[in-house]
Amino acid sequence: MQTIKTDVVLDARGLACPMPIVRTKKSIKTLEPGQVIEVQATDKGSTADLRAWANSTGNQYLGTIEEGDVLRHYVRKSSGNDQEAPAFTQVVNNETLETVRSNDDVLVLDIRETAEYAFAHIPNAINIPLGELDTRSDELDKTKTIYVVCRTGSRSDLASQQLDAKGFTVQNVVPGMSQWTFDTATTV
Repeated sequence: MQTIKTDVVLDARGLACPMPIVRTKKSIKTLEPGQVIEVQATDKGSTADLRAWANSTGNQYLGTIEEGDVLRHYVRKSSGNDQEAPAFTQVVNNETLETVRSNDDVLVLDIRETAEYAFAHIPNAINIPLGELDTRSDELDKTKTIYVVCRTGSRSDLASQQLDAKGFTVQNVVPGMSQWTFDTATTV
């Protein structure tokens, strides 16, 4: 296996969403344009999260190598000014989603990883993990308002931006499943 040269190694093992991205944002600010950071993580959702974050900030997601339980993500700092992804402005809370989710013109989209979705999700929510959203967005009904849910609102913010750019009517649900107190369903 070829050794990949990096300028900084960030240990984010044992951290859950959104901490690998939070730490990556902080660390990448110390890099010069063109330098590469290796982010070591154990959170399976970190692959989609880092890819989406890198794309939305102009940095280059290079890829991920899986070694046992550790995911080694590689991101190259952009050669321009790093900019934070603008936060998606159409935001609703969990209570608002609960009051509208049974309407015929509403679609609940859970963009968490399939394992997260399997153990607890909003009844009738559709699951398309963030990393698959770009290639599977044609499965969504453009005539409905899509309420995007993740664990904390961070990944759903990125997904909301992607869907909005494709012409969907979107609402980002914050704080999401981490504080969802209403009915849930399982698939396990």
